[in-house]
Amino acid sequence: MSSITFIGAGNMARTIGTRAVAGGNTVEIMARDQSKAEALADALGGGTTTGKWGAVPAGDIVITAMLYAGVVSTIAEYGDALAGKIIVDISNPFNATFDGLAHSEASTSIAQEVAKVAPASASVFKAFNTIFRNVLAEGRPDVFFAGDDAQAKADVATFIESLGLRPMDVGGLKMAHWLEGAGVLTVGLAGNGVGHGNFALGVTEVTG
Repeated sequence: MSSITFIGAGNMARTIGTRAVAGGNTVEIMARDQSKAEALADALGGGTTTGKWGAVPAGDIVITAMLYAGVVSTIAEYGDALAGKIIVDISNPFNATFDGLAHSEASTSIAQEVAKVAPASASVFKAFNTIFRNVLAEGRPDVFFAGDDAQAKADVATFIESLGLRPMDVGGLKMAHWLEGAGVLTVGLAGNGVGHGNFALGVTEVTG
């Protein structure tokens, strides 16, 4: 199994963390508010620990479970503490009306911006951003992920499988931009064609 550190102690850290503990992974929580980190660690159980904000994470895989606006600055703040780590950005940079992306560059993503400030030895990925939290908690959705390092991809896929979910590799880190667009698409479907958030995008293979 994998060793995971969540930077952030909000709803997504709780949701993914619950599945991570159930899947036999080692979990650590880091948050600016140490009391929130400790409360979540207690709630998750399974030997979940807490770490000091800004220190070297215990986990080989570091998941930034926070709103998009704080992700890049947090990675920059951690700096060399993330050397050699797999960093997974799960954020959605929605604009104010939830029908587009908030960043100004048409070809970038939060994950790609993370890669610019992360240590050179870190491997950056985008994952989990196309799944509503309630579906992630209760369903078995496909998890789309993007990144460049082949060995790190295998490690991320193994972690996703430990959650009881199916990993779906969409390509290199440049595909993170399109995963963020898929997040916008998911919200559009929830508000229109599907009409609710009890669904997830997935892949159905057709043969014959």
